[in-house]
Amino acid sequence: MTADADRELSPAPLMRLTTGFWAFKTLAAAHELDLFTRLSGTAGTTAGGLAAALAIQERPAEMLLTGCAALGLLEKNGSRYVNSPLAERFLVRGKPDYFGGWVRMLDQRLYPGWGRLAEAIRTNRPTTWDPDRQGSLFDGEDPQLLAVFWEAMHSLSTFTARTLGQAVDLSGARRLLDVGGGSAAFDIELCHRYPELTATVYDLPKVTDIAAGKIKEAGLADRIETVAGDFFADPSLPGGYDTILLSMILHDWAEDRCRAILGKCWAALPGGGQVIIAELLVNDERTGPAAAALMSLNMLVETEGRNYTPAEYSAWLGDLGFQDVRTVWFEAAGANGAVIGRKPERP
Repeated sequence: MTADADRELSPAPLMRLTTGFWAFKTLAAAHELDLFTRLSGTAGTTAGGLAAALAIQERPAEMLLTGCAALGLLEKNGSRYVNSPLAERFLVRGKPDYFGGWVRMLDQRLYPGWGRLAEAIRTNRPTTWDPDRQGSLFDGEDPQLLAVFWEAMHSLSTFTARTLGQAVDLSGARRLLDVGGGSAAFDIELCHRYPELTATVYDLPKVTDIAAGKIKEAGLADRIETVAGDFFADPSLPGGYDTILLSMILHDWAEDRCRAILGKCWAALPGGGQVIIAELLVNDERTGPAAAALMSLNMLVETEGRNYTPAEYSAWLGDLGFQDVRTVWFEAAGANGAVIGRKPERP
């Protein structure tokens, strides 16, 4: 490095990295205090007005409002602060696109776990739950926190499903099996987009109960059903589907278990059927993108898995016999691409 280049280096990028949590905690605190819901449909507030409403001092009220405005969450209208379009759409409770469950889940569950990231790196064990005491991620978990988790995942999956539906042409699909389908967010969005599509959510019994409620709310009970099961314990997946979706599932598991899930997908699909793996994909060079690389570290904090590359998924699918394996890239809240493989027709 030349002397001139050395002089041009600045710690500013490190400052942005080290203070990144300031922005998140500002958002999380504002959400916890219901700031955005309070402001929705009103003429806005002043620091004094917010202080009175929250029974706090005016100093922190003013600082919170200024911080949220600086982050693009609030706007100034004369002397009053109002929700920005971003906050009004995604951070107001009860709105169709409410994203606050994800904010709360990160604040209550993942933020403490990430505080022990170095421990997770040293031990290769999650920090948000104890594998020695809990049989799985959710066994023995606080029911209220689990409710927050599923609310968060439904929100995240809804936006991701909309983008997946645009990026991947499912007009030829008729019966979709959503393996580990959670709250049915993908199925609801995809069935809205593709009128000829029907879907089945296959997940643990306590999860399919949540999915059934979401499906009923969406008015799609005639096109989306639920089947309770366990993709590890059950000898096979339900059959009769031309498309199997694994949306943000495989990153939870180590390679051997991913291959086992994909093997069951292969066995369940007819000739000509396809499997779609939607994930935040790490690039084949393992240099990014940042969202996927950091989500992979989140899997270290949360699970036994990691975020895999298109080359890895393609190799696993190829080993099973899938053909025409391709990767479709897109940008969404919970995924940046899909790896798709087709099971060949029988000769």
